[in-house]
Amino acid sequence: MTSLSAYIDDLAGFITASPSSYHAAAEAARRLDAAGFVRRDEADDWSEVDPGRGPGRAGRYYVVRDGAIVAWVQPTGAQPTTPFRILGAHTDSPGFKLKPKPTTGSYGWLQAGVEVYGGPLANSWLDRELELAGRLVTTDGVQHLVRTGPFLRIPQLAVHLDRAANEALSLDRQRHLNPVFGVGDLRQADLIGHLAALAGVDGADVAGYDILTADTNPPARFGLDDELFAAGRMDNLTSVHAGLTALLEVSENDEAISVLAAFDHEELGSQSRSGASGPMLEDILSRIGDDLGATVSERLRAFAESWCVSADAGHSVHPNYPERHDPANLPLAGRGPLLKINGNQRYATDAAGASLWARCSAAAGVPYQEFVSNNTVPCGSTIGPLTATRLGIRTVDVGVPLLSMHSARELAHVNDPFSLSAAITAFFAGA
Repeated sequence: MTSLSAYIDDLAGFITASPSSYHAAAEAARRLDAAGFVRRDEADDWSEVDPGRGPGRAGRYYVVRDGAIVAWVQPTGAQPTTPFRILGAHTDSPGFKLKPKPTTGSYGWLQAGVEVYGGPLANSWLDRELELAGRLVTTDGVQHLVRTGPFLRIPQLAVHLDRAANEALSLDRQRHLNPVFGVGDLRQADLIGHLAALAGVDGADVAGYDILTADTNPPARFGLDDELFAAGRMDNLTSVHAGLTALLEVSENDEAISVLAAFDHEELGSQSRSGASGPMLEDILSRIGDDLGATVSERLRAFAESWCVSADAGHSVHPNYPERHDPANLPLAGRGPLLKINGNQRYATDAAGASLWARCSAAAGVPYQEFVSNNTVPCGSTIGPLTATRLGIRTVDVGVPLLSMHSARELAHVNDPFSLSAAITAFFAGA
C-alpha cells in the first residue's frame, strides 16, 4: 500500500473530482479503466461481447448505472459456488438539488430554486461559495456531466437584522435556502442554459437534469502535525475511495470474487434503481453467476459463503457534546475505523461480523473501535441492513469516524481513512 500522505493526497483528489454522485461514478470508472478493467453495458449479452468469460477464467469488470458503480475482480479458478466479498458504500451526500424552473429571484437578485436533498446540516451551507454539479440529459437520451466551479452562495441574514441569530437560528427551507448567483433582469436569466453551455450543448435540447450543490473549498490537511483532514462529501466518499483503492490491489489468484458496490441515493433511503434497496447488486451478482454456469442452488450456496462489509461514515465523540454519545463507547478520531453496532439492527453487525472485522483489522495491522448510540439519541442506518435483507449475505457495518457529519464540510483524522482502506484490502484478500 502507498504511504499515508500519498493516500490522503489521492483521497483529496478523488473528492475534488467527485462533486456529485454522477461525477464520483465517472471518476471511479476512469480509474478502473486506467487499471485495465473492462466496462460492461447492462443491455449487452456479456457472453457474446466477452466469450473468454466463464468458469476458471480471470477478469476485471465494472458497470455504471446512473450515479452508482459496481466493479469486480473474477479470480482464476472461479466456479459456480465461488463466494463474493463485497464492499458496499454510497456516492451521494446531503445538500440541495435544483428544482424544475430553477431560475428564480427577486429584488434584483438572481437565485436558484432548490429543494433539500437528504438531511444536510443546513446552517453549514450558509456563506460558502458553492457549485452546481451533476448531469444534463438531452432529448436524444445522452447524458452530459457538468460542473460550474464557484458559482452561487446562500447568504445569511446579517446579525444586525436578526439579533437572536446566535441564540436560535431558524431557517425556513422554502424561503431562506435559495442561493444567489447574480443580479440583473430575471427575464434575461437562464440557469439551465448556462449549464448547457458549460456542457457544450444547446439549452433547448436539455430534457432533464439531476443537478446538486457542492462546496468548492478544496480539501485541506491541517492542525498539529497535519493530522486533521477536512473536505466536503466525506460521508461517504471516504468509503468509496477506500473500497476502490483496495479493489485495485486485488490479486486474480484470490479465492473469492471481490466486489465494490457504490450505490446512489442512500441519503434518501436507497429506494431507487441505483440504490441499495434496488436490484442493481443482485442483478450483477446473478449475471456473474450465470457466466460461471451457476444454478439457482449453486448461486445460493455462493451467497451463503459470502460477506458484505457496509462502509459508511460514523460519529467520533464530539469534545463539546460528549453527553450525546454512549458513555462507555467513545470512539476517538485517529484511533481507527468504527465497528458500528445497534441492537435494533439499524446496523447489520452481529457477533460473526465483529469477528470478521477483528480479523481484517489484525491482518492489516490497524486498530478499530466500536460505536453504539446513546440510548436517548436515535440511531441512523446504512445500506448494511438493506443488503443483508435483500440478498441474505452476512453483513457487517464499519466506517470512518467524523465530526460535523452532513455538514457542507466534514472533519476526520488522516489515520482513519488510510486504516479503513488497509482493512478492506485485507478483507478482499480473505482475512
